[in-house]
Amino acid sequence: MAVIRPPRVKHAAMQKVPFASTLSVVVALLAGFGLLQMGNTLQGTLLAVRGGMEGFPPTVIGLVGGAFSAGLMIGSLVASRLILRVGKIRSFAALASTASMVPLIHLLWIDPTAWVIARMLTGFCFAGLFMVVESWLNGAAVNEVRGQILSIYGMTGLVAGVVGQLLLPVADPGGYALFAVVSVVLTVAVLPVTLSQAKAPPLPAQPVRIDLFRLHAQAPFGLVAAFLCGISAGSFFSLGPLLAQSIGMGQQGIAIFMAAGALGAAAMTWPLGLLSDRIDRRLLVVVIALVAVAVLGTMALFTPSGASAWVYFGLVFVFGGLVVPTYSVVLAHVNDSVRPEEFVAASGGMLLVQGAGAAIGPLAIGAAMSAFGPRSLLWMTVLAQLLIAFCGVWRMRRQAAPARKEEFRVQPPTPVGTELISVSQEAAR
Repeated sequence: MAVIRPPRVKHAAMQKVPFASTLSVVVALLAGFGLLQMGNTLQGTLLAVRGGMEGFPPTVIGLVGGAFSAGLMIGSLVASRLILRVGKIRSFAALASTASMVPLIHLLWIDPTAWVIARMLTGFCFAGLFMVVESWLNGAAVNEVRGQILSIYGMTGLVAGVVGQLLLPVADPGGYALFAVVSVVLTVAVLPVTLSQAKAPPLPAQPVRIDLFRLHAQAPFGLVAAFLCGISAGSFFSLGPLLAQSIGMGQQGIAIFMAAGALGAAAMTWPLGLLSDRIDRRLLVVVIALVAVAVLGTMALFTPSGASAWVYFGLVFVFGGLVVPTYSVVLAHVNDSVRPEEFVAASGGMLLVQGAGAAIGPLAIGAAMSAFGPRSLLWMTVLAQLLIAFCGVWRMRRQAAPARKEEFRVQPPTPVGTELISVSQEAAR
């Protein structure tokens, strides 16, 4: 036995090879994904700011923001069929070309109806784009390093979101340059992916059946919390620029305001995930929701109108660091509550419910902002967080925490259905 056993040092080196070699293969894919996220976050903020400049009411701006999530949901159900029919490379090229064209449509037709349709088309395209990227990542990574690769993927998306927000001051939102920047960034994102040497694995031939009624019976708190998470995060990133404008922030201030929320999410997602592995995840979600209520209440009630912009930046950083990662913790709780063979359907159901919240929230809160003022965004988000806390406490009183815990994984800010495709590939192996 001693003769054939490899030396300890060599064994340790061999254990490091899969991660390093896998990362070197998928770095181009991560670069393309980062550029896609960068362009998309810039486009979302730009549309909110430009819509305000054009006199669109908050209801319309919220509808435009929600249309993106609606497009994601449609894409999650339809785009996979396109990919299976014509292949990954052709699908990616077609969807990326369409997505890079849409910002110019927003510029040429400054009309609410046109913007809603165009934004929904963007969401559809992004659903398919990320399906391709994620399936590539899953196929390139062996089981031992897949979790690490997907965590890097998630953090790449969060960091790219920060950079995208900070691009807003590059040019005047009232002109054409920023729309051209979005188009160029989305076009350049095609190059790393199409030139990558990573082998694209086949997608599963059969779609996964999602049963929301069964999922509600297994993890009712998770389903409700996912919907409310979608409302909270989706509304902030769609309507936050209007709130910043009402406070008196200029173009640079709005960019920092929105980037602060994304930066908080990038900074706090992993620490909160590690903490959730050690305590009842529902308790952590309740605490997060209550702290978010305190932060939002401070911003709405106790922050004077003449306060320094950096006070708002700090509060938004904390808010983003709490609310955005909540979905990852909630999904981990759901995975604790279902059987391993049901992870695929559970992930798909959760993503659909979260997407529904992200589509409905901006529209409803936008209407409230039109009726009662910009700070309605804060109060409606407070209501959503209070509902999360109430439901969490109620479920903890009725049912003990699951005895088994799955390892926390950072969830990338990807469209509805993409993780479903990715995980189903893994299950199909």
